[in-house]
Amino acid sequence: MQRRNEKFVERLPLVLRRPWQAYLLTTAFCLIAFAIRSAAEIVMPVGYPFVSFFPAVILSSFLFGVRPGIYAGLLCGALSWYFFIPPRMGIAFDPGVLLALGFYGAVVAVDIALIHFMQKANFNLAIERERSRALAENRELLFHELQHRVSNNLQVVAAMLSLQRRDVDHDIARRALDDASARLALVGRISRALYNPSGEGQNIRAFLTTLTADVVEASGRDDIALTIEAPEDLILEPDIAVPLALIVTEAVSNAIEHGLPHRAGRIHVGLDMADGGITLHVTDDGKGIEPDFDLGGSQSLGLRISNALAGQLNGRFSLQRSAQGGATARLDLPVRA
Repeated sequence: MQRRNEKFVERLPLVLRRPWQAYLLTTAFCLIAFAIRSAAEIVMPVGYPFVSFFPAVILSSFLFGVRPGIYAGLLCGALSWYFFIPPRMGIAFDPGVLLALGFYGAVVAVDIALIHFMQKANFNLAIERERSRALAENRELLFHELQHRVSNNLQVVAAMLSLQRRDVDHDIARRALDDASARLALVGRISRALYNPSGEGQNIRAFLTTLTADVVEASGRDDIALTIEAPEDLILEPDIAVPLALIVTEAVSNAIEHGLPHRAGRIHVGLDMADGGITLHVTDDGKGIEPDFDLGGSQSLGLRISNALAGQLNGRFSLQRSAQGGATARLDLPVRA
């Protein structure tokens, strides 16, 4: 499997264009180690014939792999044996020399083996990371395809309800079908924005801006002025996106349909944070609500849905007259939301 990871360590050992280049560079490392050992002869105590050669072996194994590492171990061992193990400039086979060479060989073998297994583990890690990346891309693609199909299915159901409306003569039934069709169509349009396959939240201000603009557009009104006020850095968690979107949708739709049915107006959507929680309010400058209005006894399906969704979020939904004479739909949520 081709490795796409650009980390240097995970691309080791290096594969040069020609194999002899690796051995040539390994020879250069060994000669540099020999030069360093010779230059340090004056200040170095007696012994330590291999002290500068271990780095050359390790570096060669690290950069070029096992075979150049073995080559470096043999070459450095020969240089040490001939030049720095008494008798100098000669080959001796006494027990002391053989013990020193055996120790050197054991250390070099362990170094090469550890480097080899480390690089093999890094290679497998890079493969697994690449496989995980590919799986994540496939998951995201499938997720978007699923969201696309769900949105399309909702649009189809909304269209079928609109068609079925033509065969219904009862005004209340026709109005119920219109409401259901509008809600399904709206949820279908915004469903792609409500979910994020990465599990990350969404910026609440951008979310409210897009959502309310969709609701006004779906109403067919171009005389409604929208204003959004929310903290710039507040993040909306994915698990509360759908119920919050439906509550805001119902509040804005009610403001347009009941508060501003026949004239232009303004709708303000604001979100405030305090120590005790989060408050979302949708205020219009329409005709307002009746003085004896009772939310608990209301027969409006939209208000009952909003009240139920607020309970699902451990919050509280209310509808009351605003100071400007219109109506204010208010949602109070605990701060953890």
